[in-house]
Amino acid sequence: MAWIYLFLGGLFEIGWPLGFKLAHGSSGKILWITFSVLSMALSGLFLFMAQKTIPIGTAYVVWTGIGAVGTLLIGIFFFND
Repeated sequence: MAWIYLFLGGLFEIGWPLGFKLAHGSSGKILWITFSVLSMALSGLFLFMAQKTIPIGTAYVVWTGIGAVGTLLIGIFFFND
């Protein structure tokens, strides 16, 4: 179950920079900033839950990797970054 929590945490790690990106130039800034804050909180919560059984170094590398690669891919494919 810890690996599922870690994967979910990584997915929410992608959500907060996405929300900030969508808040720029949007009429729904508050909505997207709220989305970012909730994504941060859920990402941290799932990382915390995963670290109960997964070593901190392993959990952090996987969590960060999912977030970094996912954010990079979204930037490339959806925002032409």
